[in-house]
Amino acid sequence: MGIVVAGVDDLLSDKAAKMRESLQKSQTITENVVSILGSFDHRLSALETAMRPTQIRTHSIRKAHENIDKTLKVAEVILAHFDQIRQAEAKILKGPHEDLESYLQAIAKLRSNIQFFGSIKGSKSSDAVINHANNLLAKAISKLENEFKQLLSSYSKPVEPERLFDCLPNSMRPSSGSPSHDGDPNGKNHSNHHSEAHNNTADAVVYTPPALIPPRVLPLLHDLAQQMIDAGHRQQLLKIYRDVRSNVLEESLRKLGVEKLSKDDVQKLQWEILEAKIGNWIHYMRIAVKLLFAGERKVCDEIFEGFDSLSEQCFAEVTTNSVSLLLSFGEAIAKSKRSPEKLFVLLDMYEIMQELQSEIETLFKGKACMEIRDAAMVLTKRLAQTAQETFGDFEEAVEKDATKTAVTDGTVHPLTSYVINYVKFLFDYRSTLKQLFQEFEVTKDSPQLASVTMRIMQALQTNLDGKSKQYKDLALTHLFLMNNVHYIVRSVRRSDAKDLLGDDWVQRHRRIVQQHANQYKRNAWAKILQCLSIQGLTSSGGGSGDGGNGSSSGASRAVVKDRFKTFNTMFEELHQKQSQWTVPDSELRESLRLAIAEVLMPAYRSFVKRFGSLVENGKNPHKFVKYTAEDLDRMLGEFFEGKNMNETRR
Repeated sequence: MGIVVAGVDDLLSDKAAKMRESLQKSQTITENVVSILGSFDHRLSALETAMRPTQIRTHSIRKAHENIDKTLKVAEVILAHFDQIRQAEAKILKGPHEDLESYLQAIAKLRSNIQFFGSIKGSKSSDAVINHANNLLAKAISKLENEFKQLLSSYSKPVEPERLFDCLPNSMRPSSGSPSHDGDPNGKNHSNHHSEAHNNTADAVVYTPPALIPPRVLPLLHDLAQQMIDAGHRQQLLKIYRDVRSNVLEESLRKLGVEKLSKDDVQKLQWEILEAKIGNWIHYMRIAVKLLFAGERKVCDEIFEGFDSLSEQCFAEVTTNSVSLLLSFGEAIAKSKRSPEKLFVLLDMYEIMQELQSEIETLFKGKACMEIRDAAMVLTKRLAQTAQETFGDFEEAVEKDATKTAVTDGTVHPLTSYVINYVKFLFDYRSTLKQLFQEFEVTKDSPQLASVTMRIMQALQTNLDGKSKQYKDLALTHLFLMNNVHYIVRSVRRSDAKDLLGDDWVQRHRRIVQQHANQYKRNAWAKILQCLSIQGLTSSGGGSGDGGNGSSSGASRAVVKDRFKTFNTMFEELHQKQSQWTVPDSELRESLRLAIAEVLMPAYRSFVKRFGSLVENGKNPHKFVKYTAEDLDRMLGEFFEGKNMNETRR
């Protein structure tokens, strides 16, 4: 057992010794490896130190290549912009006339390149390029201004009147080459355009403004204007447009016939000439607003599309002189001396201004056109005021009319026919007058057309009463009043005034006519009828006189002869005088003759039948019984014919 244990220990000792030996070798190797690795790390560090400059140079070279590539690319871009400037310069120097679209593209490229080089900071060469490009752009815009002016001028021509007339509705086109119309002496030819029927259909009438500039040219002008505005040449653009278009517009109006007349010029014109000019002015206003100004508004809006304020300013400056030319005539009329015949043309002028008011507000919109709108409104109000004052003047003038016009034949006085025609024409303006009354109404009791018309009629009758007193013959006084009041009544019954004045007014004045007729008969025929009465023919004792005759009831032959002679003389005087008097209305004339005959003829027949025998048996009976009843009836048929003295004697 002991021998075995000893052997195991020895074996373990050997193994332990070998393990120590292995460990020692391993440690030695480890130390050697560590020593080698340390040496290798030292050598790597030295190598890295040696390689670092090379690496740095390699990185720098790579960066340099990258920078070179970038620089080349930038240079290519810059060169491309340089090339674009050269191309644009060539087109700009050539001018826009041949190829405007290409020219505008060149300007756009030039602006783009100026912006590009402006983004490059701190480059003297860029500053030089920008200066060159800006100088080039200034030349380009200058050429554009010239092109805009030339293009606008070449297509801006005055509009011939015939072309404007063709744009009017058929009912408003003049039959001849002139816009003036043949009308009645009161200027009512153009009343067709202010009648209530017209007012109801005016909105349906279509006006087609002419193309003042060909539509194909407007886009080019718009593009040119756009470039000038972008270049800051707004004022130059405005001046060019104003100078060209305003002259063309004024020339169009001159060709139409519009002329500048001052208040003094108006005052010197004869009424017939002035009336015609006013009628033309009304026509011109309609053409100017609905055609010329409407066409100009369209041109402005298209050329300056996108620049509303500039469009309004251009339109205002282009039209100012033309509008002023038109309105100045209206102002001259409104400020001129008032007279009754001017009322109707004043109302016509007021109506056209009212008709055009909404279109003027639409066309001349915006702040730039405010003065024009205000001027039109001022004229409208002034015309209304002058018309209202003229209307008031007329009533006073009728009552105070002191014309010495002699109406020797008792016919209708010129004042009567004038006033009645005046009043009849007033009814064509009922709606307009209603507006005037309302505009100047102060209280609810302000005069309306009916009461004013009644006052005018009363003023006329008051004046006629005064004029009737110029006649020395009372019979002629009443014949004159009968004729005039009858004319008034008949005219009223045949016009719209009947509805306004009423049946009571008509009936009352018909009775006045009859009263004057009765007064005429009493004053003209009372004395001659006394010659045919039996009073004073018979003696108080009933004696028979010369060769008494029972049928004569004891009348004196001498007295009967005297009665016949007196009757013949008086009737001949009445015939001679009243054949020169006039009753112009045929119905009234016949009724008056009939009324006379109904009184005179029975009395004459009775007198001849009763007393004719006293003179028929004597010497020269025809000297006394000079006329048969048929002769008298025939001669009565010659009364009131207005014959002159020579005709009466024949």
